[in-house]
Order: sequence, then C-alpha cells, then structure tokens
Amino acid sequence: MIQENLVSTSWFLPELGLTAGIMLMFLLDLAWKRHPRRVLFLTVGTLLFLGLAGVLLAMQPSAPRALFNGMIASDPFATFFKWLFLAAAALTVLIAAGSTEFGRHQIGVFYPLLLSIVLGMFLMASAVDLLMMYLAVELVSLISYALAGYRQGDRKAAEAALKYVIYGGVASGIMLFGMSYIYGLTGTTSLLGLGKALDGLAAGAMGSSQTALRVALVVAVIFVLCGVGFKIASVPWHMWCPDVYEGAPTPFTAFLSVGPKAAGFALAVRFFWSALAGSPLGNGPGALTEGLSDLPWPAIIGVLAAVTMTLGNLTAIVQNNLKRLLAYSSIAHAGYALMGLCAASAVGVQSVMIYLLVYLVMNLGAFLVVIVVAQATGSELIDAYKGLGRRHPLSAVSFAIFLFSLTGLPPFAGFTGKWYLFVAVLQNYSLPGGGWYAALAVIGALNSAVSLYYYMRIARAMFLEAPVGAVTVRPHLGYQIMLGVFSVALLLFGVWWSPLIDWTQQSLVFLRG
Repeated sequence: MIQENLVSTSWFLPELGLTAGIMLMFLLDLAWKRHPRRVLFLTVGTLLFLGLAGVLLAMQPSAPRALFNGMIASDPFATFFKWLFLAAAALTVLIAAGSTEFGRHQIGVFYPLLLSIVLGMFLMASAVDLLMMYLAVELVSLISYALAGYRQGDRKAAEAALKYVIYGGVASGIMLFGMSYIYGLTGTTSLLGLGKALDGLAAGAMGSSQTALRVALVVAVIFVLCGVGFKIASVPWHMWCPDVYEGAPTPFTAFLSVGPKAAGFALAVRFFWSALAGSPLGNGPGALTEGLSDLPWPAIIGVLAAVTMTLGNLTAIVQNNLKRLLAYSSIAHAGYALMGLCAASAVGVQSVMIYLLVYLVMNLGAFLVVIVVAQATGSELIDAYKGLGRRHPLSAVSFAIFLFSLTGLPPFAGFTGKWYLFVAVLQNYSLPGGGWYAALAVIGALNSAVSLYYYMRIARAMFLEAPVGAVTVRPHLGYQIMLGVFSVALLLFGVWWSPLIDWTQQSLVFLRG
C-alpha cells in the first residue's frame, strides 16, 4: 500500500505544487510584511504558483488512473476542470490586485487562502470516493466561509459569513448522513464500485426488503444531493447566495460565482453519471434507473432545473443592487446547466462543460465592471450605472456584451453555451416518455427571455439615462485590458466555437474502475 501511494504521488504533482505554494505564500507574506511593493510581489508569487500547477498539469499523462487506493482519479475529465479552476483563480488574483476592498495587509492572507480553495476544487473534480468527496467539499467550504466575511468591520460581511456557515454546515451534515446510508447499504465508499454493489443489492432483495432498500437508497441520494446543490446554489439550497454575494469582497464574489459552482457540477457528474449509472455514460435517460428504485432521476433533475432557473430569474427582476441581481442570475444559470445534467448523455455532460467555460468569462467580466463602478461611485446600485456609456464607454460596451452573452443572444459565446444545452435536452425528445424534455426546453427559452428584461434594465441605465452627479469612472489600465480581452473572447467564441467543442469532447473520458 505504501509503495502504491508513493507511485500515486507522481500523478499528484499539480496538487502538491499548490500545497507548496500555499505554505510558501504564508511565509512570503510575513517576510514582505513591511516591503513597499508587497502587493506586487505577492501577486506575482501567487500567479507563479498557479503557473507551476499548470505546467505540472500539462505534463501529467492523459490515461485514466486511480490514485491513493482508489480515492482520487486522474483522467481527462478532472484535468479539464482543473484548467478551468486555474484560469478562474488567476483572473481573480489579477482582479483582486487592483481592488480597493482589500487592505494592504489583508491581500497577503487572501492569496494563500484562495490557493487552498483551488486545491479543494482540484480534489472535488478528482474524488472517486465518498469520504474524499466530503473532505474536498469541506476544504472549499470552510475557507469560503472565512473569505465571505473578510471585510473587517462590515456588518453585511459578518452577516454573509454567518449565514454561509449555517447553511453550509447543515448541507454538509445532511450530505454526510446520506453518504453513511450509502455505505451502510453497499459496504463501500468507492464510487467506482458503487454501481456493482447496488446491482447486487437489487438482485438479492425481494418483497418488502426490496421496497425498504429502494426507500433508503432514494433518501441517501437526495441527502447527498443537498451538499451538491449547496455548492452550485440550486433551489432549494440557494438561500445563502444573495447575502453572501453582496457581503463578500467583490473579487471573491466573482470567483465564488464560477469556481466552486463548476466544482460542484464536476462532483455531480462524478456521482450521478459515473458512479450511479447502471450502464456507461451515454446510454440515454434510463441510465440511472437501474439500482435506483426505477425512479426517473433525469426527470427529477429536470424539475430541479426548471424551478431553479425560474426562481432565479423572477427574483432578479426586482433587484436594484447589482451584486444581488447577479447572485440571482447565478442561481438561474445553475438551472440552465442542470438542463445538460438531466439529459443523461455524453452530449449533456459536454454541454455543461462548454457552458461553464463560457460562464467563467462572462460572469467574471460582469463582476469586474461592478468593481470598476463601485470604486468610482461607492455604490452597487443600478442608479450608479446611469450614463456610464458617456463616462467610460469601454466599461459600458463591455458590460453590455457580458449581459447579452449571459442572456444567450448571438453572436456572443453565451449563445454557444445555451445552444448546446438545448441540443442535449431536445435530443431526448423522441425517446419513449421524453416529451417532458420539450417542456423543459420551452421553460428554458422563456426564462432566457425573462433574463433579457432585467439585464436590459442595466443597459438602459448605461446608454439611455443621464448620469447622476459628475463622478468620473477611470479604471486603471489593467482592468481596461481585462475588459477588452473578455469582450473579444466572448465575440470570438460566439462565432468560432470549434475549439471549445474539440476540447470538451476530448475531456469526456472518465476513470471507470
């Protein structure tokens, strides 16, 4: 066993690089405590450690392999999400370096804590054991609680952190309780052996014992879904999201809206389609019925998707605070991504991966504009955006591109993401009992129309309304470059999406045991 673990470390180098970076960044923070260029040095150091993790990840073999006695998987699926996490973290570091929400002495602690969350997300994407799933989720969650209340002396930040801890603690406890049920039923915590164990239980149980088995299994899966739903902020586990997004420092809010959410979807795919499916990925919407009481699990996730996107969009209509509006928008986008998950097919999983890639760019860009305007005006309300098209055209045009892309309008990359989600859903329309997929697609289209209304409230304020006061908006050069790059990327991949398709297609390789 010891020799096997030592061999596994050669496939675990990106995570080891991040771990070394976390420890060294704490030490560098102390060493440069009084240095006048401390923030610059710490920012460069953090980016170097993220780059080191990226180099080690690029050197990693692509063949699927189980590590550390089957606790962790190294496969192209995990590698895809690890690249996404590194990109999200690097962009967040660049955004945080220019933000005024962190004091000079706070930024040195924020960076290693951010690296710690990235390490936890790496483990979430790779976990193929129930206990490793739980530990990875807790590593991400516990540090997120601290960073949500990172603004000292801010009552909203303290309230956000407290609510986050309470909701997160309950969700984690329920998830662990569900995992204990699964272990009690199957005698294993390995996701790779879970499907066979469930098949054996279903074959050996008869009569009332089979009924009891089905009930216990359904309860266990729903309990585990609580933890996953909390990470992706889907209904009914979304209640923490608006307050945390509003109270947390905006650079961390931007990261929270894309990084942990993507990690939650990676975990959901592992748990549902890789572990609980009765047959390999891609066998259609019946793949989850074997061993899971013959309940229509794709339909259940489809209902969850419909409710999540509807509640998120309808509640966003009445929001005047941009961070709360984007929080409810984030809930709605979790519902859109769940559409791909409920398709129960390789195309469905691929559509989720494409959507998360695009969502990373457009949502980080939207929060970057929020930071730019808040630093100039001191306000996060929609009124602060009035006349932004005249005060700073680049910010206004970029924000409009991000909003159109979030709506899913062509020729922006958000349309590409939504297009593949709808394709994945409608492919199952012709299957027996698949008529509800068409209904889900209609609900998704209607919700996109609703989202256009509240996104255009912001565009109207920027371009059609006169500014309130004479406040000048002048973001520094780094922020302007990022806004330009994000805008070009969304326009480019809105008309040339073959690289996204090819990459996600190559990443649809799971460790199957």
